[in-house]
Amino acid sequence: MNANNEIILYQSDNAVQLEVMLENETVWLTLNQMSILFERDKSVISRHISNIFKEQELDASSTVAKNATVQIEGGKNVIRQIEYYNLDVIISVGYRIKSKRGTQFRIWANKVLKDYLLKGYAVNQRIENLERRVSATEDKIDFFVKTALPPVQGIFYDGQIFDAYKFVADLVKSATKSIVLIDNYLDESF
Repeated sequence: MNANNEIILYQSDNAVQLEVMLENETVWLTLNQMSILFERDKSVISRHISNIFKEQELDASSTVAKNATVQIEGGKNVIRQIEYYNLDVIISVGYRIKSKRGTQFRIWANKVLKDYLLKGYAVNQRIENLERRVSATEDKIDFFVKTALPPVQGIFYDGQIFDAYKFVADLVKSATKSIVLIDNYLDESF
């Protein structure tokens, strides 16, 4: 973790109030904060965290960070390296805790996850619809651009006098340097 972390206040009801750290698009709590959040002893929280890593539910290297924190010990300010656990660990502990607060947390987490899944699905549907519309619009624009450009070459057959005349007249008007005309009629009298 670095010094650019943001601290916000979490308050689930009037009973629990925590300062939580936001960094790298996730929430970070200490063991003490999780103990307060779930109304369980630190040893219970610690045991659950240990089991989470032992069972390889999560990887400690990507979910735990140490941060220098100032604590008051014996009336003095002491800097300690405190372990912070990210949202993945907090959720895993919340699903293992057997307490009223743990139940409230699971209800809240399920509701939030369901909302995010439904909103995410709806957003994905809207994005896919917009992508289809953009693609169709691009196809229409390409068609109009291609038909608006003057032709750069032409092949004419017997009976297409007007088309040939119009093509050559437009070609002469738009020419800036030179025009090369190739007559594929072979005259074998030479």
